[in-house]
Formats: sequence, structure tokens, C-alpha cells
Amino acid sequence: MDFRNRKKIGILFNFSGSWLGGVYYVQNIIKALNFLEDVEKPEIVVFYTNELANFAKEIQYPYIKLVQNDFSNPYSGYLKSWFFRKNIFITDIIQKYNLDGVYPLYDHPLIDKKLKGKTIAAWFPDLQHKFYPKYFNKINLLFREARVKLILKNASVLVVSSNDVANHFKQFYKIPKALKIHVLPFVSIIDDFNFNNFLELKEKYSLPDEYFMVSNQFYEHKNHIIIMKALSVLKKNNSNIKIVLTGKMEDYRNPNYIEILKNEIIENKIEGNAILLGVIPRKDQLCLIKNAKAIIQPSLFEGWSTVIEDAKSLQVPVIASEIAVHKEQLEENGTYFDPKNADELATILEKYNSGNQDLIFEEYQERVKKCAANFMSVFN
Repeated sequence: MDFRNRKKIGILFNFSGSWLGGVYYVQNIIKALNFLEDVEKPEIVVFYTNELANFAKEIQYPYIKLVQNDFSNPYSGYLKSWFFRKNIFITDIIQKYNLDGVYPLYDHPLIDKKLKGKTIAAWFPDLQHKFYPKYFNKINLLFREARVKLILKNASVLVVSSNDVANHFKQFYKIPKALKIHVLPFVSIIDDFNFNNFLELKEKYSLPDEYFMVSNQFYEHKNHIIIMKALSVLKKNNSNIKIVLTGKMEDYRNPNYIEILKNEIIENKIEGNAILLGVIPRKDQLCLIKNAKAIIQPSLFEGWSTVIEDAKSLQVPVIASEIAVHKEQLEENGTYFDPKNADELATILEKYNSGNQDLIFEEYQERVKKCAANFMSVFN
């Protein structure tokens, strides 16, 4: 492997393994770099926690180094950073591995003079706490707000996933003139487009011939409740539509939410229509997405939807809530509904015909190349 004269970028892989959207986000950013010309490919050093070890080792990239790292606890990390006047989270690893920059940085307690000339790319996924504070406890709200303000004060580059999120930052905060906001929409990378095992998976998961699919973690703001209510409407209309739902059935912010969903299913007798699979292997998930009539993305709030990117890479139609970021992500290629109107969603599903379009979205390789080039422009 030739590492000479390549830009050297550290990737911080240090969040909860239960946040699969974040896991896939980091994996996809690195995998996208495979689509660059060899001379343009950077050297990547992935700093991962023990919890994310298996995910880190899955990444295939020619110029990669994996380093297990015990990152500081966020709370103690901030205190140590202020005491020692250096960014405890990144200064030592940048100096030890001679990095040109790091990404995605979530903690920016101060301006570290030792890092002058380095690209420290701060990242924040979205400002959900400004729109739905009820989904956060008081400590999370305070710490999230403090993180944002310190990023705005101390970072030189803030990366966000959509223009919608960039506009939210400008709406709620005064942006320093020295801070550059860089919009970097990610793309879902598919390692293998060979999905010829669908019949096996159909039997494995007891799936019907036709189904729609929802693939989100079961957080309250992901709005699974509207799916259950739409199925209830369809049941009353004697429509036997099936919806397959994958994702971790846990909401740490509202532990009762999963029971609410399950009670909705039982009370409305839609057990055979809402097919709950939980977390399934990624390759199985992609195969089920590929063979769905359409993906439904009912979320009330997103920074940039991973499952929509999956659908775009696989050329699968998307029925999405009519929030601004979904319209930015899908443009005229999406079918939209009011995320609080079960009757509207039920009508769309009942009448839905995806047609026989082979190419709904921009061609896969072109999208990935643009993503990789956009990522590298953060460090140029």
C-alpha cells in the first residue's frame, strides 16, 4: 500500500453502537472514497471504540489504518480540555499520527493553538432539540445546547448533512464570520448488489409477496405511530396491505413508546399487517428494501435520512413525510404525505403503483463520486 504524499485524515468512530444511522454514516463516508481516482485517495486512520470494533473492521479501503481508542467521557473530557488548555478529544491523536485533519468532531471545547493549520471538521447531525425538546431530558438538552455553542465559537468548519440543517443553524444562532458551514449530504454505499436470495429471506422472515417497508430506529420522532394508524384505517377499508418494519425497538428517551406501538397493533387487530422484524443483518435489510413496493419514511424530523439514501442507491421508490429535508433529499422523485394524517397515508398506500421505472434517481456511481469529492473538499 502506497501512503506517500496522501492527505492523512483521522475518522472519529466513537458514538453509541445502538445508533445504526451514525454507524452507517461513518462507514459510507469512508467507502465512498473508493470511488476516487487512486491519486486522490487520502490515507484514513479510524479511531474506534471497542463497541464499534466489528463495524470498523468491516470497512474495505486500500489506505486505512484502524486504531482502537478509549475516548474521554464527554463530561470529563471538557473539564480536562479547559484545565490543560488543549482539546483532550483530538490533540494527542493528531500529533501522534501526524494527521492533516479529523472528522466528524462532535466536541470542540476550545480553540487549540497546537492544531493551527489542521482541518478540524466539527459535525452536528441536526437541531432536533430546537423543534422537539420534549424528546430530550433536561441534562441532554443542556449538554446538546452547550456543544452547539462551543462548536460555533471554536470551530473553523461545521459540516452538516443538508441545506435544511444549515438554515436551521442560521435561524437559531448567530454564525461567526470565521465559521464556514459545509453541506455534505452522504450517500448510501452498497457493497454487493447481488440480491438473489430474496426467496430465502421471504421464507426466513415469513414475508408476503408484496409489502411496503419502514426501516428506522424506533424513536418517537421517527413517527411509527402514523404507520399503525394508517394500517388501522386500511383494515377498516378491508384493505390487506402489509408493512415490514425493521430497526431496534428501543427508545431510551421514552421507554414506554414501544408498548404504545404494540398496544396500537393489538387494539386495532393489525398484527398480520404490521410485520415487526427488529434489527436484522444489513445485507438482509438491503435485500428487503430492494424488493419492497416502496420505502415509507414517516419521520417528523431528520438531518438527512439514511433509509432514503439506501432506497436511492437501490432505485426503490420512496413515500416520505412532507418535511423540508425529505423534499431536499428526494426533490420531484418522492411521494409526500402529511406526517400527522393517517387517512392521507392510507389513501396513498391503497392506490400506490410504483410503475416499472428502472432509474428513478441519479445513477449510483455518479452520486457516490460527488459525495467523495465533496468530503475531500472539506480538507482542501
